[in-house]
Amino acid sequence: MEGLSDQDLDAMIAEALVDAYGEDEELVGFHAVLSDRVAVPFTTEVLGVDVIVEEIDLRPGSGVVAICRRGRILQPIGLRDLPLPDPPPEGAEWIEAFRHWAL
Repeated sequence: MEGLSDQDLDAMIAEALVDAYGEDEELVGFHAVLSDRVAVPFTTEVLGVDVIVEEIDLRPGSGVVAICRRGRILQPIGLRDLPLPDPPPEGAEWIEAFRHWAL
């Protein structure tokens, strides 16, 4: 995401985590914001194959993931590792804020 400064990303992170206390609540807060603001479904490419990102989910032990579909197969992929298409989906700046926070 071009145009987002560290200051912009930090402001978005503060908005997502406004009522969170501790890492578990921070993940829940980010999941809520991502679910509300990232337009799904969208298509992207994973390992050279087109997949449809159907939803953003919060999974125990995995954190925030994108639920990807190819045909009948579903696969969660960590949001930090998900390649974004060009152009990215509406709300993708929130994925960038999540990645900035998760570093």
